[in-house]
Amino acid sequence: MIQTNRWENALRQAITKPEELLTILKLDNNLLEAAKTSAALFPLKVPHSFVARMKPGDRHDPLLLQVLPIEAESFSHPDYVTDPLHEAAFNPVSGLFHKYHGRVLVTFVGTCAINCRYCFRRYFPYSENNPGTLGWDKALHYIAKDSSIQEVILSGGDPLIANDRTLTLFSEKLNQISHIKRLRIHSRIPIVLPERITPDFLKWTMQLQQKPVLVVHCNHPQEINQSVRDAMQSLRNAGVVLLNQTVLLKGVNDSANTLIELSETLFDAGIQPYYLHLLDKVDGAAHFDLNVQTAKTLYAEIEQHLSGYLVPKLVYEKAGAPSKVSVSSLIIK
Repeated sequence: MIQTNRWENALRQAITKPEELLTILKLDNNLLEAAKTSAALFPLKVPHSFVARMKPGDRHDPLLLQVLPIEAESFSHPDYVTDPLHEAAFNPVSGLFHKYHGRVLVTFVGTCAINCRYCFRRYFPYSENNPGTLGWDKALHYIAKDSSIQEVILSGGDPLIANDRTLTLFSEKLNQISHIKRLRIHSRIPIVLPERITPDFLKWTMQLQQKPVLVVHCNHPQEINQSVRDAMQSLRNAGVVLLNQTVLLKGVNDSANTLIELSETLFDAGIQPYYLHLLDKVDGAAHFDLNVQTAKTLYAEIEQHLSGYLVPKLVYEKAGAPSKVSVSSLIIK
């Protein structure tokens, strides 16, 4: 019998029922009805190891707020839509997005290890736009015929849901395209499920012909425990460049002290702070949003307290723009 990796077992055992999450964290059962209603629209999913970093009994725990379905998700707001980045306009072949010069994004898989309630792709039709291993050829052909593309970004869903064999099959095909210099992976899994960073995965990163870059997603210093630090050290030893992007979220990290601690904690763990994103205005996530003036005020304060290399770029994504847009360019009305 083939032994299943520990991370795959942990993934299968992830919490998907609101009542289980509330019971484990000793939270009031009056949260259950709203949680079930909102989970029917966008499922609850969170690994036990991530829940273990939450404080039992604390309804406002910053990690809990990112995963607990609540009533506010069902409220309609005119400025919040199902496709806030208009990604359908930049989708020339199934599973591939070409929004920016020199790089393309491949939606490698359609699921995640954790369902973040603010996810801008919570309505994305993965079933219609996830080529799987049989559909890679079209995406790779698109990449091969455009020599201006130097970087491939694996996204999703979460690309590290794929096992090491699948990653190897893809990279072997990518190796046939000589103009690709970097393989970038956007993944929340190394933070929420650090067991995924297995010896086989590390071996794969070291055998890549392209320079490996891993962009993790961490929003609060409480997310980084010793298991995460150990995984990051292993990745650094394997030569992987580690960056982090954070989403600015009301109630989670909308405090200068929290953001300062986050940058310090990330850097101590070997991760370079990279982006601090304004929320993408996806339907169901308006309760997480902060106005631009608040974001700028927070950013000015962290700039005053951190060395420059610890300050992430404050940006937002504008549909059709040639790159991420600096929030400093936004005019406050």
